[in-house]
Amino acid sequence: MKYVIVIPDGCADEPIEALDGKTPLQAATLPNMDAIAARGALALSNNTPAHFPAGSEVANLCLFGYDPDQYFTGRAPLEAAAGGITLGPHDFAVRCNLVTIEDQVMIDFTADHISTDEATELLKTAGEKLLGDFGGRFEFVPGVSYRNLLIYRGDASVPAPFSKESRSRAPHDLTDLSVADDFPRGPGSDLLVKLMNESAEVFANHPVNVKRLAQGKRPATNVWLWGLGGAPSMPSFEERFGVRGSMITAVDLLRGIAALAGWPRIEVEGATGYLDTDYAAKGQAAIEALGQFDLVCVHIEAPDEASHEGRHDAKIEALEQIDQHVVGPLVETLQKYGDHRILVMPDHPTFCSTKKHAHGLVPLAMAGTGIEADSQTTYDEVAAEAAGKVFEKGWDLMDAFVISND
Repeated sequence: MKYVIVIPDGCADEPIEALDGKTPLQAATLPNMDAIAARGALALSNNTPAHFPAGSEVANLCLFGYDPDQYFTGRAPLEAAAGGITLGPHDFAVRCNLVTIEDQVMIDFTADHISTDEATELLKTAGEKLLGDFGGRFEFVPGVSYRNLLIYRGDASVPAPFSKESRSRAPHDLTDLSVADDFPRGPGSDLLVKLMNESAEVFANHPVNVKRLAQGKRPATNVWLWGLGGAPSMPSFEERFGVRGSMITAVDLLRGIAALAGWPRIEVEGATGYLDTDYAAKGQAAIEALGQFDLVCVHIEAPDEASHEGRHDAKIEALEQIDQHVVGPLVETLQKYGDHRILVMPDHPTFCSTKKHAHGLVPLAMAGTGIEADSQTTYDEVAAEAAGKVFEKGWDLMDAFVISND
């Protein structure tokens, strides 16, 4: 049995007036996703329990069959795992965005999609100027573009400045909003706020920002620290389901979940985690991976990025690219393997109207060996609701999708 999971991140949405009351999924031309719906089954899944933030970290854990109440410790520890960073029992990881804030308003949570080289240079300076008084316990770790980490190394002899009660707000949920009341709260918040504020002074006249402004780009005004947590521990996907999986993604969060699930990550040249990603290269890499693994997961961030920018046209274009260059070739290839199953679903909704992640049910379509077809013929939110099947606990879905090889 071969399995494919395609995750068009954040593709679920609400009706949009400019699309004549359709959602982007309804408005897009998606012949391959619709074909999966027509020969398979649709359903809705709740991957964002109300007591958690509506974010990719919890939603993707649920999607892969992990109960977040049992396994989630914070977003940053998942991303640390992507970089091969092992957290000890007294360590913490903190997500570190480079952002653009003007007059206390979150103008851009990506700092105009700052390059990795620029981000690395800014964080090197920030580390030298801001972390010297902490005895080497703190370190900025560059990631990809605006997505980076702050690592705290503790030990039993020194009380950690953070705890499970430490709280922070994701910057992508603050787009175009005031940040005045959304700085970190709880244990360690004074320290995090201090670093965030002082980073503004470090970055103000930094050569990287001087050059960006001269080029007409937004500067990285400061770091935004959020998503902190301690070391996670979870069983591998193969231990849970008896299936060897692999991950294709350009996003560290998904790389980290894959690492903790025991999935090798397949890096694809041209995969950017943005709208300009190489869809065809991702599809081809997935086809090649099917020869080595029982399950291949392809995650595409582009629909979510389009939503965060409030661009329903770009979201539709991303969905059509995924359908043509990822879903279509994979469906064709799966026929050669005989028994197979394919699942298409986002992690969470992201509304173009609000530019934010949202709680709520997401549509899924799955087809293949042993999956009985329902009466729906298109893949979208309305058709999935009409199918009448709901996974109230999103982590139960994998038990329905995977037939254990044990």
